[in-house]
Amino acid sequence: MATETHAVRRETAAPATGRPAMPGLLALAVLLLVLIAAPYVLYPVFVMKVLCFALFACAFNLLIGFAGLLSFGHAAFFGGAAYITAHTVKVWGLPPELGILLGTAFAATLGLAFGALAIRRQGIYFAMITLALSQMVFFMALQLKFTGGEDGIQAVPRGHLFGVIDLSQSMAMYYTVLAVFLFGFAVIWRTVHSPFGQVLKAIRENEPRAISLGYRTDHYKLMAFVLSATLAGLAGGTKAIVFQLATLTDVQWQMSGAVVLMSLLGGIGTLFGPVVGAALVVTLENYLAASNLPVPVVIGVIFVACVLLFRRGIVGEIAARFGGNRP
Repeated sequence: MATETHAVRRETAAPATGRPAMPGLLALAVLLLVLIAAPYVLYPVFVMKVLCFALFACAFNLLIGFAGLLSFGHAAFFGGAAYITAHTVKVWGLPPELGILLGTAFAATLGLAFGALAIRRQGIYFAMITLALSQMVFFMALQLKFTGGEDGIQAVPRGHLFGVIDLSQSMAMYYTVLAVFLFGFAVIWRTVHSPFGQVLKAIRENEPRAISLGYRTDHYKLMAFVLSATLAGLAGGTKAIVFQLATLTDVQWQMSGAVVLMSLLGGIGTLFGPVVGAALVVTLENYLAASNLPVPVVIGVIFVACVLLFRRGIVGEIAARFGGNRP
């Protein structure tokens, strides 16, 4: 019996090898080439928006896709970091890298506080607690003086990165955002393929069994929650610099719903799914905005169609159809 238990422990917790499969590396190489060439083909600000929301969706997917925790409050981290970054850069006069760093640190701190409270519950109770806490942040953003209320914080200067790179230039700003996205994606990639990531998957699949093997699952879930909140804050702070503003839109509950939609469309539990989902949603919002069509209704119809046709999400279904591991 002891031998069987130790075998199960090794099977559950041991990382694969830390090295992703070749299809995943190929997909990553293709994605990198596309992103490098994208600003020469598409409007750079549009692609920067896609990258910011792609990182936001990847951060959310780390929590729901690999730890099995559904949060309805991730807008608090995304928007909270945007407000802190915008305020510190505009009012305090900090350079953009320090503003983004402080916004990310704020999101991490907020994630630790929210996680410590919410992680005590599971399922719908966990989701409702995160939603309630997020709404508290929304009302604080509405009432506090430094946030600008309904006007938000506008005309945030992009400044010079490290005092050298002029971010007012579109191409310089784009490749800075690309570097931030690649850093965040690399952190998620490494986390998923680490022993920590393997334990998260074990908790997602069968938490009682993980507990019986001696893992303190609440600690692992809290660390995953904080990491997810931190990366969501990184995306929010970067977006504040790109668009030079932070508004209530960034912290309202619809933003939390949008990131859930992006992850579901692309494929929960896949690394590239949230990127595809974010690109799809942002593209629809931008290109349908000029039409007379009701954008939320169109996105809703597409979401229903994807749920019916691609139950694992677009990327998840493609990976399943071709018999490979989920990329």
